[in-house]
Amino acid sequence: MSRRDYIHQSRRCVIKIGSALLTNDGAGLNRDGIANWVDQLAVLYKRGIEVVLVSSGAVAEGMNRLGLSKRPETLHELQAAAAVGQMGLIQTYESAFMKHNLHTAQVLLTHDDLSNRQRYLNARNTVKSLLQLGVVPVINENDTVVTDEIRFGDNDTLAALVANLVEADALVILTDQNGLFDRDPREHADAKLITEAAATDTSLMAMAEGGAGALGRGGMATKISAARLASRSGTSTFIASGKEENIITRLFNAEEVGTLLYAEQNPVAARKQWLAGHLQTRGRLLVDEGAVKKLRQTGSSLLAVGVKSVEGHFSRGDMVSVISPQGEEVARGLVNYNSEEAERIKGHASSEIESLLGYVDNTELIHRDNLVLV
Repeated sequence: MSRRDYIHQSRRCVIKIGSALLTNDGAGLNRDGIANWVDQLAVLYKRGIEVVLVSSGAVAEGMNRLGLSKRPETLHELQAAAAVGQMGLIQTYESAFMKHNLHTAQVLLTHDDLSNRQRYLNARNTVKSLLQLGVVPVINENDTVVTDEIRFGDNDTLAALVANLVEADALVILTDQNGLFDRDPREHADAKLITEAAATDTSLMAMAEGGAGALGRGGMATKISAARLASRSGTSTFIASGKEENIITRLFNAEEVGTLLYAEQNPVAARKQWLAGHLQTRGRLLVDEGAVKKLRQTGSSLLAVGVKSVEGHFSRGDMVSVISPQGEEVARGLVNYNSEEAERIKGHASSEIESLLGYVDNTELIHRDNLVLV
């Protein structure tokens, strides 16, 4: 099986469409193009593939509606243009998806939403709930409130972080180029398309010449960086031209178009590695022998019933250590309840959480997807 063939097995994907495709060179939204891409996304949906759409275009559409000839330079003007443009952008997507009887939801994120663990979990749960309900989330950076200090910088990076957020099998970045070339094809007629490479290949960045267009913030270099970021959680990235006919369905038919920057680790292994090595622990959960046995032998989630005591002060989404009766750290993971809540529900069955707290966010204290043995 070739590396491209695995895309047949994808159950969840993130599709990012850039400003160069979404706008008619600054003359408003490319509504025909949007309708065409949505038609292809509807085909994926009918195949049983969950779709998350990351869309640029709000600022460009706002510029058109406000009669601005060039991209605003001041932050408040950019925010105003984004606020105006979001109206037209989401209306266009909603109309296109409704033709296929598909509901959409607008989700606006800032970098702070994904770096703050509690808000990260909230965002993940919301997006996953939308997918379970058969809704297509349309995600964009929240340009109306974001500041230079916390902005993603480009929607390629946002798309990679969203791929990590929802544990996508594939990330597709649609651009106005056919893929990644060894040199800039706009300046070198003999430039060759890179059909596939490892996302972590250090030689790729040297090939990414040139920057973004007037309407966008990302160039090919940001797409390589995004692919590298996505690969950390096992997501492979496809970079292809949104101008190619049926490009999305062709990619998911494993046709050799565009560039594949593949992840060299599977999603579980990469996510576990990230959990184990990149976050400091904020507290400790001392568990009984039964919990230790289940964690080690079955890889199950950690339930409150197996916890004997809680140490430290932590918030929901923080990394905590799981400690055996002998004082050995057996696992660590992102906790679903803060330290005060954990103290109240420790030793109790999951069915008792609601009566103890008055609500229940998760039945597990730490879900197995957010838990790694050490």
